[in-house]
Amino acid sequence: MDNEPSLPMRVEMFAASMRASYTDVGAFLEALAVKFEGALPTHTKVSRHNSLFSREHPVKEIVVMFGDYHYRIGRERQGPLIAQRSHVVHGIVLGTEQLPVERWIEEMAEALAQLATENSLAYAALSRFLLQ
Repeated sequence: MDNEPSLPMRVEMFAASMRASYTDVGAFLEALAVKFEGALPTHTKVSRHNSLFSREHPVKEIVVMFGDYHYRIGRERQGPLIAQRSHVVHGIVLGTEQLPVERWIEEMAEALAQLATENSLAYAALSRFLLQ
């Protein structure tokens, strides 16, 4: 018998770990960027702060696109996290809603689980993503 948790359980465990770890905003964004770029490169866009005088290029924002919804999380320099969900149809943003970070995490977990049920390649990528 396989003792590995099911994908929905792993997604929920991932959401719980995200909720617990976003107190260190810089490390949180860096970890999310690495995970999303590695597991879902065609769904993910990461923007970084650029400076001529610094070797560090911290994450400015992460946008993950699931169908008609784009989920954005980021911050300006040392500011607080800003989480948003945008409804986008044919490249046109129909609306953007700012979300509490906890709700953004929950919606991302649901979107990840839905993507995994629809696509076997996404399922495999998400399985790797959740095991990282």
